[in-house]
Amino acid sequence: MLTVKETSSALSEELIEKLNTKTAVIGVVGLGYVGLPLAVEKAKAGYNVIGFDVQQSKVEEVNQGINYIGDIVDEELKGIVENNKLKATTDYSFIKDVDAVAICVPTPLDIYKQPNTKYVESSAADISTYLHEGMLIVLESTTYPGTTEELLKPILEKSGLTCGEEFFLAYSPERVDPGNKQFKTKNTPKVVGGVTENCTKVAATMYRNVLEGDIHEVSSPSVAEMEKILENTFRNINIGLANEMAVLCNKMGIDVWEVIDAAATKPYGFMPFYPGPGLGGHCIPIDPWYLTWKAREYNYHTKLIETAGEINNEMPDYVVSRITEILNKDGKSLRNSHVLVLGVAYKKDIDDYRESPVLPILEKMEEKGAICTVVDPYVREFKYKNGVDKPIKHASAEMLEDADLVLLATNHSDFDYEEILEKSKMVFDTRNSYVNKVTNSNYRKL
Repeated sequence: MLTVKETSSALSEELIEKLNTKTAVIGVVGLGYVGLPLAVEKAKAGYNVIGFDVQQSKVEEVNQGINYIGDIVDEELKGIVENNKLKATTDYSFIKDVDAVAICVPTPLDIYKQPNTKYVESSAADISTYLHEGMLIVLESTTYPGTTEELLKPILEKSGLTCGEEFFLAYSPERVDPGNKQFKTKNTPKVVGGVTENCTKVAATMYRNVLEGDIHEVSSPSVAEMEKILENTFRNINIGLANEMAVLCNKMGIDVWEVIDAAATKPYGFMPFYPGPGLGGHCIPIDPWYLTWKAREYNYHTKLIETAGEINNEMPDYVVSRITEILNKDGKSLRNSHVLVLGVAYKKDIDDYRESPVLPILEKMEEKGAICTVVDPYVREFKYKNGVDKPIKHASAEMLEDADLVLLATNHSDFDYEEILEKSKMVFDTRNSYVNKVTNSNYRKL
């Protein structure tokens, strides 16, 4: 009879052999901005992949080879679907057919800025129902340190199987940066931390067979979870500093963008971060609050993180106050003024508007009586208040001329910046879209 250690080693070697020979079937739970690109890369690497999602519309689009994620090449998705390397389903019973599965579901905050892990828990429960011996589960959703071992592991072990012995569990944080032309899922380095040494070994093997980026192994899931939180907290805090400098520089009559460019000439000890209308996306505005919540368990107050969060959360209010000030100097009030808002996505050249600061800016302006029109060439539609709005795809010369103020909220490459400056009565630029090259009387920037 094999010992526990021998059983674990035998199962891990068997799965590693399947992964190396590409005979393993891979599952991906959640076919959004993280899950679908990962599923595509696994299929391109030669694996048969099953994608799972609760949204029937997404499943149908994937099975028809229809792409809805900007960072995926349409032809690549269509090709792997036609070659039967990727199929999608809402039926989680197919988990029984996979050898490894990645969980890539949302991890939002609730109204109290506390982690809402219901999607992770639900996915783990579905997997647990069909979990089989020798299977690998990897959580990729960003979450607080301890989630994999404290939350996921007990749910999965309800299957009757023991983690590290009869199945393998690891955490490997997603590092998707939508719109990044240089680093995508394929070539971004990957951090992997398993519950046991064999868990790490198996998970790392899978990623090395799929990705081109370096696979960095760490000692535990908690290290990998904390690493991801550190990445985004670092950015959150530094953007908070840039935003505070923008507010102060405006009061002092100093161009913050020129200041940052000057500081960036130092070849060491400085990394440029830039101000903006607020934070957006599913990571930077949310992830630091996961750590803040977890820190309370240890009777620790994360003062710096919370202060940065407050500064960043106040930026939409600051943008509206600047718009009001600019209009007032022209003898107009915000009430009944027509504001043309260029961009609703949270960053340039993507269709992702999750947590976009443009949404609270819109709401605050409309509360004050402004008439707002949104233009975005990338976003097909966006949820706003209690409904769904569809932005206009192109700002015509007439629209620019008619607006009392044009707000450059997202600096998409598709915008005609020369025409915007030429036709608009007043432009307020929150992104330094003209890179410090404009001094026109009808132009203001953050």
